[in-house]
Amino acid sequence: MKRLLFTLAPATAVALSIAAIPVLAQDEAPGITVPELRETFSSVQDAVDAIGDGEGTILLAPGSYRQCAVQTQGVVHFRSTQPGQAVFDGVECEGKAALVLRGEGASVDGIVFQNMRVADRNGAGIRLERSNLSITNSYFRNSDQGILTAPDEGADVTIDRSTFSRLGRNDGGPSHSIYIGGYRSLTVTRSRFERGTGGHYIKTRAPMADIRDNTFDDTLGNESNYMIDLSAGSSGTIADNLFIQGENKQNYSAFIAVAPEAQDHSSAGLVISGNTARLAPGVERETVFVADWSGERLAIGRNVLGPGLTAFERR
Repeated sequence: MKRLLFTLAPATAVALSIAAIPVLAQDEAPGITVPELRETFSSVQDAVDAIGDGEGTILLAPGSYRQCAVQTQGVVHFRSTQPGQAVFDGVECEGKAALVLRGEGASVDGIVFQNMRVADRNGAGIRLERSNLSITNSYFRNSDQGILTAPDEGADVTIDRSTFSRLGRNDGGPSHSIYIGGYRSLTVTRSRFERGTGGHYIKTRAPMADIRDNTFDDTLGNESNYMIDLSAGSSGTIADNLFIQGENKQNYSAFIAVAPEAQDHSSAGLVISGNTARLAPGVERETVFVADWSGERLAIGRNVLGPGLTAFERR
């Protein structure tokens, strides 16, 4: 069970860091620097614009950032100088997200995104519209969505050691903790998903998915849906994750859904193995671990399933 302790670590570490975020005076701005340019800026947008079509790192000092930014070119690395203490709080650009990314690539490290809500119910910490994105040690919470993307069939999304909490809308959105559109691939490792407030924890239309060593704790979820939704079919691997399904579900019929909306991509050979799945304490119902609409041969290995769970069902 050492793996389970490890997957819980990101959520704990970030939560402890957030408690120490300094309170700034109303006219005081946290420090924003670009070391490659040896410059300091008063806004994240100014820093992004200064990097332009080059490549640079934006270092964010501890504090609450009531601002947002749009990247249209170049490669930008957004990094907190102290993980968990730089917070984008409640301000969205273009009615979309705190960071709207459509440059040549981006990475995000150690940053918190919270309270992102917009009129179309798709407010996100990050709206990714093109190019590769790598996210590490970051925290998305209390928003319509954590991450939402447009399609880019030649690019990849990678998420590691991050936490997604109290995300989604159950009032007609719908929205999700993560919704990856038609990207080439999605990789999610060593991350935690919890307290979903509608929609799926991971929804992806990418043809390749690698989802390993994560914790999906739906114990305190509110009107949540599938934990993993491979909407249009995917190959790849879902392995060594912990899944706990809670009581208050919008849809409790399955933990993992394969091609429930379309069969745009092959799911043949999709590996689902080494996972542990169970119902939360006190929950009694019959449900299915993997529900498959693809009709293809999946590679379902040994998974440890609690009472009330059927391993597989073709629909």
